[in-house]
Amino acid sequence: MVEREIRTVYRRSAMAEAPGRILILIKPDAVQRHLTGEILRRIDAKGYDLIALRREIATPEILQRHYAEHVDKPFYPSIVEYMTSGPLVAVVARGHRVVEGLRSLIGPTDPTTAPPGTIRGDLGRDWGTDAIENLIHGSDSDESAEREIAIWFPELAE
Repeated sequence: MVEREIRTVYRRSAMAEAPGRILILIKPDAVQRHLTGEILRRIDAKGYDLIALRREIATPEILQRHYAEHVDKPFYPSIVEYMTSGPLVAVVARGHRVVEGLRSLIGPTDPTTAPPGTIRGDLGRDWGTDAIENLIHGSDSDESAEREIAIWFPELAE
């Protein structure tokens, strides 16, 4: 009887969680500073599933698709220079309210003012460069996540 009740509770719990997905980019400054493991550890410790991971050097073409809304802005060339300066790690994570949860874990864009306890607040700083070197990117909505996952992991496109 007890075993049957446990299975029922587990099924209800699994059904209640409609997992979302997010694209995380561990940027070249984090890879160069050997922070990839620490960043992945924090995501894993939060309880999200890491379902895909790839280390690569971004191309200007993939960045143009990823940052499509910024291509015509004056700061765009510095983003491309920064993001192609070395390898990055692209990750897809999955879980209930994953975008909201990981955006909270990542912290605000500016690493100088990001609160302690966040990835950017604990590990990032302003280096005085043209691009904001803030260690990590996380999709800002479920829609952006699916668009970005399709760019970096076309085999996972929904």
